[in-house]
Amino acid sequence: MRDIRTNDKLPRAIRQLDRAGGLHERLRSVSIKGKDTVMRKAEEEQETAPQDTSLQSPSDYAVGKVSKNAGRISKESAYQIKEKSRMAVRLVRTRRQAVTGGGQLSDDKTDARGLQNATSSTGLSKNRQGRMIKPRLENGAGTLHTSQSAMKNRFIRSKRIQNEPMWRFAIIGEYFLKLIKRAGGKLKAIVSTWKILAVGGSVPILAILVCCICGGALICYSSSSGESVLPVSAEVEAYDPIIRTYARQYGIEEYVQLIKAVMMQESGGVGGDPMQASEGSYNTRYPRIPNGITNPEYSIQCGVQELKSCIEEAGCSSPMDMPKIKLALQGYNYGNGYISWALQRDGGYTEENAASFSDMMAARMGWTSYGDKEYVAHVLRYYPYGQVTGMGNGTALAEIALTQVGNVGGAPYWSWYGFGSRVEWCACFVSWCGNQCGYIDSGAMPKFSYCPDGADWFKARSRWRDRNYIPSPGDIIFFDWQGDGVTDHVGIVQSCDGRTVYTIEGNSRDSVRQRSYNVGSGSIYGYGRMSY
Repeated sequence: MRDIRTNDKLPRAIRQLDRAGGLHERLRSVSIKGKDTVMRKAEEEQETAPQDTSLQSPSDYAVGKVSKNAGRISKESAYQIKEKSRMAVRLVRTRRQAVTGGGQLSDDKTDARGLQNATSSTGLSKNRQGRMIKPRLENGAGTLHTSQSAMKNRFIRSKRIQNEPMWRFAIIGEYFLKLIKRAGGKLKAIVSTWKILAVGGSVPILAILVCCICGGALICYSSSSGESVLPVSAEVEAYDPIIRTYARQYGIEEYVQLIKAVMMQESGGVGGDPMQASEGSYNTRYPRIPNGITNPEYSIQCGVQELKSCIEEAGCSSPMDMPKIKLALQGYNYGNGYISWALQRDGGYTEENAASFSDMMAARMGWTSYGDKEYVAHVLRYYPYGQVTGMGNGTALAEIALTQVGNVGGAPYWSWYGFGSRVEWCACFVSWCGNQCGYIDSGAMPKFSYCPDGADWFKARSRWRDRNYIPSPGDIIFFDWQGDGVTDHVGIVQSCDGRTVYTIEGNSRDSVRQRSYNVGSGSIYGYGRMSY
């Protein structure tokens, strides 16, 4: 809001004095607090500092140096704040002289007293908290009401104030505090440190913290972007037991994660037809119209059969066979007719032929559109296998194993190995995961169903490490529960922080589970190192 023009110079002078006075009071307060804090810290350091530095440990010496430097920086910063206060005083003096033509102001106290007298003489007053309440100025043009908020907004918008380093830093700091609050309070410790240092006036350290907070906030906000897998909803996860039941019944249990990804794209797990299978050929109970199925379990049963037929027609060899998975997914959306058409036309799925088929079918049906041209990309957002970027490191093996957590019974793994009925399947699981990455064909690891055979394979190739080894993701971990020198269980290393080994194991209580052990645990027999 623009200032109201007046022939009387007094109101404008009061506003100018109030702005400068407010700046002066704030900077003066910060300077006093900063000085007190610095002096108190200096006294504490003097009392607690060791007299003979030769007796200090390296860590104590380092702490002492940091404290000393922090104190020095705080003193320098307090000095800078004091200088800002003096600048504010000179600004008040200059503006008063320009308006009133009055005499010189000798010092800070005189200036502050003069400012108080000027405000009281023109009707300005303070409430109990010491804040300015809105003034009522009488002039020839009528009554002027200026609210405190309006005065504050004009003060903040002032280009001169925004160019002051201290105030510009304060504005940036306020922005990042809001950003941290939006990030869910994950950086409370940093914020607390910020406030402590702010009292001491340590601007250089605050600047460093701003950089840290920027990085932390960006990390908080970037977790859901890029190539990371988007999680499926709680509603989809709630259907996990039913999905696994029908996936096992129709022989595609290893594709459970793909089924969940499809459901997530189709409905998010909401409604009576979460797999949107009403119009499919496997629906024989409900009308074949959109959302005709009203029984979620029956929808899953039909959807699993529909997806299985697409997987088989596309020729998928495993959940990692991404070219064929893409073909099968687009077939689920368009219908199986697309799969045979794409194979004949281009040998498989492409983004171009998916768009062409949609346009062709829409024209044939007289519709404005047909299906989802980007269905494959939409589903793969939720599919863990679709985010494995390469097969050249152990992370891929761990990621594949991780997608199988929750499987019960191990049928996909022991049946893949060639067994006709259930066996102890921990080694079958490890071999199955390696096969999905192509590691068995490349010779990076063996195909084995008996744990000692796997351990012997790594030992014969000088790729064996003992239990005290710090493993990497994708290493094969062997266990000896009996302590008799013979391995009787195996899993895959997910990660290790130097103290704890985190694993993914098949046939752990007859399911795929995540577990953890201390490095060097007596239960660990040793490790097989992969060769990529």
